[in-house]
Amino acid sequence: MAIKPRLNTFDLTMLMTSMVIGTGIFRTPVEIAQKAQVPSIFFAAWIAGAVISLFGALTLAEVGSRYPAAGGFYKIFSHCYHPAFAFMVNWISIIANAGSSASVAMMGAGYICPLLFPDMEPVQATRITTISAVLALYGINLLGIKMGARTLNVLMVIKIGMLVLLISIIFLPHPQDREAVVPAVSGNPLQAFWLCFVPIFFTYGGYHQTMNFGNDVPDALRIMPHSIFLGMGLVLVLYLAVNYAYVSVLGFEGLQNSPALAAEMVAVIFGESAARVVSVVMFLAVLAYVNASLLSNPRVYYAMAEEHVLPAVFAKVNQRTQTQEVALTVYTALIIIFLFSISSFQQILSYVMFFDSIGLIAACAAVFILRRRARVQGEPAGIYKMKLYPWMTLIFIAGYALVNISVMYFEPEIAVIGFLLFLIGLPLYYLLRKLFVRLSPPL
Repeated sequence: MAIKPRLNTFDLTMLMTSMVIGTGIFRTPVEIAQKAQVPSIFFAAWIAGAVISLFGALTLAEVGSRYPAAGGFYKIFSHCYHPAFAFMVNWISIIANAGSSASVAMMGAGYICPLLFPDMEPVQATRITTISAVLALYGINLLGIKMGARTLNVLMVIKIGMLVLLISIIFLPHPQDREAVVPAVSGNPLQAFWLCFVPIFFTYGGYHQTMNFGNDVPDALRIMPHSIFLGMGLVLVLYLAVNYAYVSVLGFEGLQNSPALAAEMVAVIFGESAARVVSVVMFLAVLAYVNASLLSNPRVYYAMAEEHVLPAVFAKVNQRTQTQEVALTVYTALIIIFLFSISSFQQILSYVMFFDSIGLIAACAAVFILRRRARVQGEPAGIYKMKLYPWMTLIFIAGYALVNISVMYFEPEIAVIGFLLFLIGLPLYYLLRKLFVRLSPPL
């Protein structure tokens, strides 16, 4: 069945904004402040990240407009490159998504562990808290996709409310002596700026899903770029506002050393009792991302099972609950493996961004292939074509290449493991394809 264009500019703007604003904004500013060392580099990195992400979003909007296929990344890579490459990218995406969920769960644990386990060793407390939370969400999602969606709705309201609260603190009276003397940058300022890109791009991630809506909007030539500009503009304003609030209330040094941003900010204004309540609320807000991940990623397994690169059991859906019980269980197990094997938020962040950068660079580079084919086959009617081609795409690719180089240079073990996992996807594709095409019954 053909997709009918039902979304307007406001719809697409809100979709994009909700896909970008996750939970990173409640944790990554600490990492970015530590790497930036001074406020000027800190805020410059946030602005640069927004501009580069905008360029990527506009590129992927054209990719999605030229090839609006259900299945997103998998179909684009299969169409523009090769099905084997599509599997290699999605194979690491599965790992990256599990790692991202694990990192977010650890972020939430940073808020509530001091309340639950004040005397316990931090790594052990974090593992107990995160694994318990993930298993609880797993149980909720096993009850049915409707129950999982209702849980997500409640957690999303909590998260949005918390973000609005943090920004509103700017307008409340707060101590003016929080700012300590900020030291000069030790080392190369450009290197400090460059190092900010890993957590910056993690926080701005999600806009790539605009590529799935090329056929969902009428007059994509006008609506697509307008929605992207509005969406990324709104994200930039919200992110700069909340970061200004962090620096204004906690001071830059306080931001660099904060284990729980939201709770500390509220404690400055309202006292420790309010901070404890906020710690619990923030833990629940952060779990919204984990729950959304448990809802959405099993559907990726479904698509891969349809392509016969995963067993048909991964596409099996419980007709009563509409839950993919096997796929959900496997994905939950991957998250728990990350939680057991890696104890550092920064380590997981590096793994996730190393994986994601490969996929996003390849996805944006697909625009060159699609345009070249269009010159031979003719341009489709009514598609969106970005301005300043190819410079915006090249700047985006360069930005994400810096992320990969950063991980390879400063954390070579993570880069080696990540690259080996990516390469393992090639023989694994042919092995699974050969096995499951023969064994899989019709879906």
